[in-house]
Amino acid sequence: MSRRALTLMVAGFLVLALGVTGALMKVPYVVLSPGPTENTLGDHDKKPVITITGHETFPTSGALRLVTVAYKGGPDSRIDLMTALRGWVDPTVAVVPEETIFPKSQTQEQVEEQNTAEMTNSQDSATAAALSELKIPFGSVVTVVSASKGMPAEGKLQKGDEINSVDGKPVPDVESVAQTVKSHKPGDELIFNITRAGTKQDVAVKTVAGPAGKSMVGVTMQAKYKFPFTVNISVGDVGGPSAGLMFSLGIVDKLTPGEITGGKSIAGTGTITPEGQVGPIGGIAQKMVGARDAGATVFLTPADNCAEAVKAVPSGLRLVKADTLHDAVSALDALRTGKGAVPNCPSS
Repeated sequence: MSRRALTLMVAGFLVLALGVTGALMKVPYVVLSPGPTENTLGDHDKKPVITITGHETFPTSGALRLVTVAYKGGPDSRIDLMTALRGWVDPTVAVVPEETIFPKSQTQEQVEEQNTAEMTNSQDSATAAALSELKIPFGSVVTVVSASKGMPAEGKLQKGDEINSVDGKPVPDVESVAQTVKSHKPGDELIFNITRAGTKQDVAVKTVAGPAGKSMVGVTMQAKYKFPFTVNISVGDVGGPSAGLMFSLGIVDKLTPGEITGGKSIAGTGTITPEGQVGPIGGIAQKMVGARDAGATVFLTPADNCAEAVKAVPSGLRLVKADTLHDAVSALDALRTGKGAVPNCPSS
């Protein structure tokens, strides 16, 4: 073999080795792809996704599908360059910087725990929104989730404490607690009347200066609703708040005569507030692909996602705009009966 041929062979070998090494190099990106869907009117692992006890329910048909986004990658399991390159050329997936999904201030485990907590909260909000839509009264209390280390509430307010009043003022929601605390000067001592393990008691907590100099005590809270009957939601390993709208619609369908879908396969997404306001979500392009692949023909879209959705909507999927739960219910009624206007996402 000539020296030139040997040199070319060695050079080719090195190029190949470098190419393989580069392709296997770990990169700080995450691949997002269409995830599984769940029919909120159906079963998951042979159990109903939505179970209602203590109130009359009615037969349903068709499907109300929540949609998800699957991800590959993250700080604890980074993808290689080849996986990222395949994602960049696949129109059904997205490749995003790692910190988009996993902020540097949080570990991957913390992000996943937060997603689980958000899913739990969204289920409560979905139930509250559905009952509000149906004019079924219910109550609520503010519950302590956690107290931050080094803050005044640490060791005084505990997870599960129900806050009845602050400084003698009733606090029916999380915002009223926050506003009452902020209305005092840093260093003031406030009396939290709480219910702990079924017993009411007063707890004194001093405030400190927080952002913008406003008073705070360093406690995380959430609303805990007292519904007149039990609604259980089970979807397995699904996290985040974006299924709220579809949970609400499933609850409304089960609690009312008639079949809201008209036998069709409806998919959708959107966060939900207890008042029924629908909020935007991420991964709309991947969620629409998942909906189409699951057989859906209609996709309920948060109003703030419409502009993005119309640019990537798959063939055969109709985008219906949803500002509120009431809007979504009305739109499905119009689709089923052929009467009334359907608020489609505008094309421009």
